[in-house]
Amino acid sequence: MKISKGVALRRMTHLKPKSNSLYSLFMGRLRNEPYLLINIVLAGVIIMIFAYSGFFSPAKDNFPVTCIHEKLTGEQCISCGLSHSFSLIIRGRISEAYQWNMYGMQVFLFFATQLILRIVFSVFYIRFPSTGRQLIITDSIGSGLIFLIAFWPYISKIIMDIQ
Repeated sequence: MKISKGVALRRMTHLKPKSNSLYSLFMGRLRNEPYLLINIVLAGVIIMIFAYSGFFSPAKDNFPVTCIHEKLTGEQCISCGLSHSFSLIIRGRISEAYQWNMYGMQVFLFFATQLILRIVFSVFYIRFPSTGRQLIITDSIGSGLIFLIAFWPYISKIIMDIQ
């Protein structure tokens, strides 16, 4: 049996949630908004990084990911000890975290800030759809600047090694 477009549209609108809750708005817009999908993926990756840091213990030294640079050259790189540092920060042992990697707190704060920004910007994007373009531009510029500040020691090391 063939269904007319009008009947199909009425059936589709009948299936739409009638609630105006944030969840309903979010799920409805997620299908058509790559910005929201990107924010969810990034937030998920950051949560997994924090879970990894909380799950693996610096006391047991049971981190499954090791430094490839150190394995190949025998020398530590600028990011060596970052996993230990994150684990110690999550456990509140800040001074020990600095001993493992002096830039660990900087990078950790970058990820924590990004997690908060992904949530806040997604909520604003949903609540105020007319400001979407400005929000994306602000997010891109702000996140880029935060990235440069947090990772500048690593970037400058790469630049120095190239020269």
